[in-house]
Amino acid sequence: MPKLSSHEVAKMIDQTLLKPFATTEDFRAFCKTSAEYDFKMVAINSAPVRKCKEFLKGSDVLVGAAIGFCLGQTTIADKVFETRQAILNGADEIDYVINIGELKSGNHAYIEKEMRSIVDVCREYSRTIKVIFENCYLTDDEKKTMCEIALKVKPDFIKTSTGFGTGGATLDDVRLMKSMVGNALNVKAAGGIRTIEDAKAMLVAGATRLGTSAGCAIVDAINQQGGFIEF
Repeated sequence: MPKLSSHEVAKMIDQTLLKPFATTEDFRAFCKTSAEYDFKMVAINSAPVRKCKEFLKGSDVLVGAAIGFCLGQTTIADKVFETRQAILNGADEIDYVINIGELKSGNHAYIEKEMRSIVDVCREYSRTIKVIFENCYLTDDEKKTMCEIALKVKPDFIKTSTGFGTGGATLDDVRLMKSMVGNALNVKAAGGIRTIEDAKAMLVAGATRLGTSAGCAIVDAINQQGGFIEF
C-alpha cells in the first residue's frame, strides 16, 4: 500500500450519521454529500434505511444498518429480526453490536450463537456483516476470545467500536485484531478517526474499512495535499 488516492480512501470509509435526533432533511443532505464524495457506505441506524436507500438511488454508495445499536443489549431474536427487516428495507451491509455483558460473563456459547445467527441471515441475502466488539469495555483476553469466535463463524469484518462507548478505535486494538485474524477476516476501525493521520495510521495497522463522521474532512485534506496519501 505505497500510495492511495483520495477516492480510494473514500471507498474505504463508512460515513456515519447515527445521531438520535437526525431528521429526514438531515438524512437527505447527508446522503447527497455521501454520494458526491462516493464513500463506500453510509452507516445509519436501522429506522432510516428505506429513506436513505431512496436518497442514494443512482449512486454507488451502500447503505449500512447498525443493529442492536449502540449497547448491544437486545436478545438474539431481536437482533435477527432487526437484521432481516433492515435488509428487506434495503440495507446492503450490517454492523451489529455484541452482547457485551454475556461476553464478560464468560458465556462464549451465547456470543457464538448470536454471531452465527446474524451471519446466517446476512449470508441468506448475500449481505456484508460486521461484528462490533466495543473494545473500550473489553480486556485484551476478551478481545482475543472474540477474534477466535469470529474465526470460527466467519463474518466479513470484525470492528473495534460503535463510537458511542467510552473510547473509540486504537492502534493497539487494530494491531491485536489483525494479528489474531490475519487475512481470514477484515478489520474495521471506528470511533475517533478524524484526520488524515488517524486514517493513515489505522490503515497501516491493518484496518481495511474506516467508520467516521469526518470522511468529508479527511478526503478534502487529502485533495488539498495533492490527492494522495503515501505510506
